[in-house]
Amino acid sequence: MGTGDPYGMSISHALASGMGGIRTSGDLVARMQMTRKMRLPEAKKYVADKLGVGVQDLADSTVMRRLREELDIGVVTAVPGARRGIEAKRTIAELLDVDVPCLKRL
Repeated sequence: MGTGDPYGMSISHALASGMGGIRTSGDLVARMQMTRKMRLPEAKKYVADKLGVGVQDLADSTVMRRLREELDIGVVTAVPGARRGIEAKRTIAELLDVDVPCLKRL
């Protein structure tokens, strides 16, 4: 019995997360699209302005990794002492000036 396509899940995940998800800024841009009903170019510009980077930097994993660590808004791999999960969401909410429903429940 075969195990199927070993790359199938990672490809699906990469496509679903768009813009690299938390590896870059896809999660932040998507949050603006969902909470503020922004179109993609508008959401990218808003996030870039809030982060103090150019729109082209939003998809650069090296730039965003460094920035996400500096701003303490979560990264893919654990960094000792860095915020993660709900703590990172709180920082993101403050940074982007958005309400995050799960934070209201706390």
